[in-house]
Amino acid sequence: MDTSIQTGGDEMRPKAVLLDLDDTIIAFEQGVDLDACWRNVCGTHLPGSSVGEIGGLVGKIKERAKRYWSDEERHRVGRLDLDKARTEIVTSALGSDAGIDAAAAARIAIDYGRERDEAVVLHPGAIDAIAHIRSLGIKLALITNGASAAQRRKIERFRLGELFDHIYIEEEFGVGKPDPRIYLHAVDKLGALPEEAWMVGDNYKWEVVAPQAIGIRGVWINPQGIDPGTVHSVQPYRSIRTLGNIRKLLD
Repeated sequence: MDTSIQTGGDEMRPKAVLLDLDDTIIAFEQGVDLDACWRNVCGTHLPGSSVGEIGGLVGKIKERAKRYWSDEERHRVGRLDLDKARTEIVTSALGSDAGIDAAAAARIAIDYGRERDEAVVLHPGAIDAIAHIRSLGIKLALITNGASAAQRRKIERFRLGELFDHIYIEEEFGVGKPDPRIYLHAVDKLGALPEEAWMVGDNYKWEVVAPQAIGIRGVWINPQGIDPGTVHSVQPYRSIRTLGNIRKLLD
């Protein structure tokens, strides 16, 4: 058996599949050199700094970013305005040591966002996997957290809109994952019952724990092959390394 896929229980081809976007279809955190993005932007805005100094500043930004995004409520608010959130992070990390004022921090944050957007790529095999799901007559919805403008740019850039029956973005819908309303609405619009649907994505809480609490089967995108038992007491319906592996669950 392919060790990239963990199975268990009865196989059931779903009537509907809900797909995550970031780090499921596209490389957003995984597979993108975020350090390089920060180094490039800091180097541009702080031209008098040495390579070592830039490296130190990037380290401070990453430490502050980790702290910022670790708070669940701050994460919920911040992802709806990434430029503002990143400006707060840069100001907090660099303000005192590098003499960065609010305006300069905002420029660094905005340019980082642009640099990062340009670095985003599709995961290999993702589009083929989505096309295969559609070829089986399975209805598809995209469910993604974040701001409308930012997520729509990605959807349009990679021409994902034509692949889905419905697209739900947190800012547009009013709530995002893990609120049960967004999953249940999507499943209903696809003409399925919760037990006839899968939620597929990389975030364990959003794509496994929350949907399975309402009867939707969670398929975890698990590129490192981590034992799900070390993550949470709730176990996923399936664990796969990449979205491309979903074909083996459906065929």
